Amino acid sequence: MDLSTAKMKTSVHYDTATFGTGCFWCTEAIFERLNGVVKVTSGYSGGSVLNPTYEEVCTGTTGHAECCQVVYSPDVISFDELLEVFWKTHDPTTLNRQGNDVGTQYRSVVFYHTPDQKEKAAYYKNELDSSGAFKDPIVTAIEPYKNFYSAEAYHQEYYNSNPSQMYCRFVIMPKVEKFEKVFKDKLKTNALSQK
Repeated sequence: MDLSTAKMKTSVHYDTATFGTGCFWCTEAIFERLNGVVKVTSGYSGGSVLNPTYEEVCTGTTGHAECCQVVYSPDVISFDELLEVFWKTHDPTTLNRQGNDVGTQYRSVVFYHTPDQKEKAAYYKNELDSSGAFKDPIVTAIEPYKNFYSAEAYHQEYYNSNPSQMYCRFVIMPKVEKFEKVFKDKLKTNALSQK
């Protein structure tokens, strides 16, 4: 085998998806458990302030949403599958709100990186709305990706690093457990051991 053939067989292609489903601690805890997801980074997207801090984003005046940037291998998991997880793991019918978290920074949003991602997000949103999958209309925004700023270090891997913290135990853990039951065939083999 020549060197060029060997290089072709070892090259791996990754894509990026950016989702906002409310609190990024919940979003990260879910998406990082999916087989084919290489990295999940909590951060801020969609706003106008450069390098915003958590405190600035919490004011709701920067235009950013708390979101996660998901780097994944499309050979293992597709964008369509990521969208399925997105739709099923938060309430896309509440405007600027997820549970007790209220404000534009908690909006349901897909920040599309390509025309294909935009088309798929819009297609599934329309299909879910017309099928009556949710009792209320879907208010998820589908916005062009323009920026992403990593959140402060203490926000990364928050659930895994703080399992006994009250928010983790009473808000994130039930979401993760429900997600793991629904998507058990899509989990990394070590996902359950991450608790």
